[in-house]
Amino acid sequence: MRRLLTAAKLWDGVRLIDHPVVEIEEGRIRSIESIELAELRGNPEHLDFPAALLAPAFFDVHYHGAGGHDVMEASPEALYAIGSMAARHGTGSYLATTVTAPLDATLRSLSGLAKLIHKPELIEAPGKNGPGARPVGIHLEGPFLSHAKRGVQPAEHLLAPDISTFDRLFDAAEGTMRLMTLAPELPGAVELAAHATKRGVRVSLGHSDATAAETRAAIAAGAVSATHTFNAMRALDHREPGILGTVLTTDSLFAELICDGVHVAPEMVKLWWKAKGQARAILVSDAMSATGMPDGEYQLGGFPVQVANGKAMARGVLAGSVLTLDRALSNFLEFTDATVEQVLQLLTANPAEMTGLDQAGCLCVDGAADLIVVDAAGKIVHSMLNGQVVMH
Repeated sequence: MRRLLTAAKLWDGVRLIDHPVVEIEEGRIRSIESIELAELRGNPEHLDFPAALLAPAFFDVHYHGAGGHDVMEASPEALYAIGSMAARHGTGSYLATTVTAPLDATLRSLSGLAKLIHKPELIEAPGKNGPGARPVGIHLEGPFLSHAKRGVQPAEHLLAPDISTFDRLFDAAEGTMRLMTLAPELPGAVELAAHATKRGVRVSLGHSDATAAETRAAIAAGAVSATHTFNAMRALDHREPGILGTVLTTDSLFAELICDGVHVAPEMVKLWWKAKGQARAILVSDAMSATGMPDGEYQLGGFPVQVANGKAMARGVLAGSVLTLDRALSNFLEFTDATVEQVLQLLTANPAEMTGLDQAGCLCVDGAADLIVVDAAGKIVHSMLNGQVVMH
């Protein structure tokens, strides 16, 4: 089916276009033009959004699960449920994010996830309908994390940074590992950061009690981002700024934020926005299996989490979130002076640039028709994945 979409504006991941016409056929974008230049051939289905903005579907680089399932299950049924829930909230692609677990269990999960990432058609389980967000890589969150700032990561399964252990994990992931969280103060962390970077894995600094000097050493070794800024990090001090002060003041470094109003207070969201700016800020969900589900007990990488009133807790500590990225967008607009166009970059182009997966954060000719339509308040009014309409 051939479709034409028109709107007030289009942000393609790089630029704004007034009065765009997007032509979609067989799940791909065939052309993007301004309405003055477009040739409206034939009699296609025409969807018009005269007061709205077209944009790429969101890309979540920190996503543990949803719909009652965890990515570490690594089954087609689990990833279908997870992707379906994400799609209903504007996300088109994500990094399947692990948590610290026994090494053998992590290796099994990585192997299972790799097979499904390489063959995404397997995720579309027989008898299921509707498009879902796609896993486009893996984010390894653990086991190379600080005991002091581990959060809910199981202490008994944390490991010291070790290149041979990393290589086992990397090989199990069959080239799909795109991001790894690492505590830079641990012995061997700087060497591991350099090794992982050489193997094409982006390093994100987090779950860390590092000093500023230790953080700078990891950045010099190749680290490019920070994991859920403020959370599971040494607190800011005016004489020892630590990892947090370094993250906020290093202009080259990307930085994640969980904007659910629970993990980070609105005032600190404003501070993060002023520090990182439109070019280096990344909004993530850190969503776990309870996302989109009623209150109750759920799993995060194999351990129980209690969810009530919008908070996911384990042993008295926050354990991921039940945030969706459309809600992160609306929260960020409420907490800051940012515009919709600015915030969309934090959800698409920036995570794509940080991971090197540029196709996940843009709308381009011959690319997949993964897009959302948002109104002036940032609310999603329509979305598509592979040219198929997503039911919200």
